[in-house]
Amino acid sequence: MWGVAPHTLPGPGRSAFELLDALGADGGPRAMLLFGSNPVVSAPDADRVRDRLASLDLLVAADFVLSETAALADVVLPVAQWAEESGTMTNLEGRILRRAKAVEPPEGVRTDLEVLADLAVRLGQPAARFPTDPDTVLAELGRASAGGAADYSGATPQRLADGEALYWPVRANGEPTPRLFLDRFAHPDGRARLVPVAHRPPAETTDEDYPLIATTGRLMGHYQSGAQTRRVPELTDAEPEAYVEVHPDTAARAGLAHGDWARLTSRRGRTRARVRLTPAARLDTVFVPFHFAGDQAANNLTNPALDPTSRMPEFKVSAVRLEPEPSP
Repeated sequence: MWGVAPHTLPGPGRSAFELLDALGADGGPRAMLLFGSNPVVSAPDADRVRDRLASLDLLVAADFVLSETAALADVVLPVAQWAEESGTMTNLEGRILRRAKAVEPPEGVRTDLEVLADLAVRLGQPAARFPTDPDTVLAELGRASAGGAADYSGATPQRLADGEALYWPVRANGEPTPRLFLDRFAHPDGRARLVPVAHRPPAETTDEDYPLIATTGRLMGHYQSGAQTRRVPELTDAEPEAYVEVHPDTAARAGLAHGDWARLTSRRGRTRARVRLTPAARLDTVFVPFHFAGDQAANNLTNPALDPTSRMPEFKVSAVRLEPEPSP
């Protein structure tokens, strides 16, 4: 497909948090190129992640906003945002969506494909191996995936432009697959495999010093790490700061009332949030949204213990204590 010897390709790598935790360590990466990600807000045990990023010899961030992570980088490459480039994207139901450029990017701003292509050439690769035209890349993806589980070979720009609803797998000259397992599952006999799972308690338990469980989640008005949405006045007016939802009895025991500033402390770090009394909350549990940064980052608290199969961190269970915090 690309004329690359298979033995030169790296095998499966570390999971996301394990990669971050290895940065700058013995045997870990010494440099990182990061596209549109903000792990100093979104990753668990955020203080630890900041330390790992700071230990790199070189951190390069490609982004269209100066996120908290990009602000730590040695080099920031401005890249086009969604309205400034054409191409395709695949949504969570497997539908391949055509995207048309609405406006030209500012002068000096490149697309992600252009950044990768320029970097590849500087690392000694032939320019022809890394095309920058999105339709050319889509055709390349179609050839590379042909016959595989995620077959894109029939997803052509023309079919998308004609308004066809294309869901992968969509084989060349074939029909799309709106429901992936409508008639059979992806096993030789077509039958599903059910795997029994025994309950395992959380990696961290409460004690006298950390008597509450903190769980994190989302707000309607902000997205992911908030790097974009915290720059929108209408959204920041609606949700300007981090808050902690607490049962009134739990707040009273901590000497807190609605609207007070509170400090949450875990075995890894601390965060600051405004108290919201919520009678529907459990007495032993508080909720903190994770879209805020700095001393209001919920992931200052969270536990990087990993699920043994998915390697997903245990974001939802952190033992904490709740205390009054002086107003900032």
